[in-house]
Amino acid sequence: MSAIIVIGAQWGDEGKGKVTDFLAEKSEVVVRSQGGNNAGHTVINGEEEYKLHLIPSGILNPKSLNLIGNGVVIDLAVILDEIDCLKRRGVSFEHFHISDRAHLIMPYHKILDTLEEQAKADGKIGTTGRGIGPAYVDKVNRVGIRVCDLMDEKEFRRKLQIVLEQKNTLLTKVYGADPLDMESMVAEFMVLAERVRPFVADTSVLLYDALKAGQNVLFEGAQATHLDIDHGTYPFVTSSNPIAGGALTGSGVGPTWVDKVIGVAKSYTTRVGNGPLPTELEDDMGEALRQKGHEFGTTTGRPRRCGWFDAVVVRYSVRVNGITDLALTKLDVLDGIEEIKLCVAYQCGDKILKEFPAALSEMEQCRPIYETMPGWMCDISSCRKFEDLPKEAQDYIARIEELTDAKISIVAVGPERTQTIIRSDF
Repeated sequence: MSAIIVIGAQWGDEGKGKVTDFLAEKSEVVVRSQGGNNAGHTVINGEEEYKLHLIPSGILNPKSLNLIGNGVVIDLAVILDEIDCLKRRGVSFEHFHISDRAHLIMPYHKILDTLEEQAKADGKIGTTGRGIGPAYVDKVNRVGIRVCDLMDEKEFRRKLQIVLEQKNTLLTKVYGADPLDMESMVAEFMVLAERVRPFVADTSVLLYDALKAGQNVLFEGAQATHLDIDHGTYPFVTSSNPIAGGALTGSGVGPTWVDKVIGVAKSYTTRVGNGPLPTELEDDMGEALRQKGHEFGTTTGRPRRCGWFDAVVVRYSVRVNGITDLALTKLDVLDGIEEIKLCVAYQCGDKILKEFPAALSEMEQCRPIYETMPGWMCDISSCRKFEDLPKEAQDYIARIEELTDAKISIVAVGPERTQTIIRSDF
């Protein structure tokens, strides 16, 4: 292992937390590079369960340097609360830093997130309402406030005054909401500034130095490929780039350092919120997958929509990310299912599509074309080698490899770190 990017190959919630936690054992540096506290990883470490939202999964390894990169948008109150909660559980933050170039989620971002979503009526995207989208809008519009601005009260006040005039006009004139008071906001954020100051650093330099020294670095993804602002099911996407390329722009290093890109995919398919899900099962099987797989959002608690494995979705992810290895999670959830289906293509009118279409209008017409494979009528949670798996499970894995054009190097057969089959050297 040297420099590895871990990304989601579906719509998020694939079990990246388990995979990153497993790889973080060998990692000297773990980097979170995009998204905000709309993401979440559940990590089970021994008998302890941790729900992480902004903090990298490597924080559970006391020897790892954990970095939040410039591509992340940060709600200071949320991250400080997460730090406090983890500290109370004995987690050390001695080797933890936040990029001075990361953008802040401000109170007006969260208010506007909710108001804008409400105004869309039937066109709702399904945002979490945490202000992530509006924060990225301000970043691109060049009116965002960064962590480095917060470190200088005079600069913070200057920038806040400019942007707050715009936001208060929008709040009062367009949405009929109350304006926000600048002085109370300055006072609130100056308190937060002193609490976060010890963690602030130029994380790009720290990361570069670690890579030059030959240290093992893990780039931890949040959300997933099909939520990418450019390559996802637009407009039902997040506001950042959770693909492999985004891990580099969001952390401040170049692509020549990367050795592997690991795409994480469930053995079936899930999605939270609105948007296309071609293999969605709105029947007893879909509910059975939801209950057995505990398919409820780590951050929101929302029930996830469930369906059969979609090879079109994952093959697309392999291509746009340059995935070298796949990690297949929750294979044990399929235990005891007599017949398992795999989506190999879409029927769209009189056309058969083997590639994921860009247009939402075309996507809505697509119906999955399935292959059916025999299931395994036994418990695989104790398997630790590929050869230990029943032949039907081995055949299922092999067929996914054929359909996605990627090697499955990690197979998770349960939530524990030890319930993992490794088929490659990391």
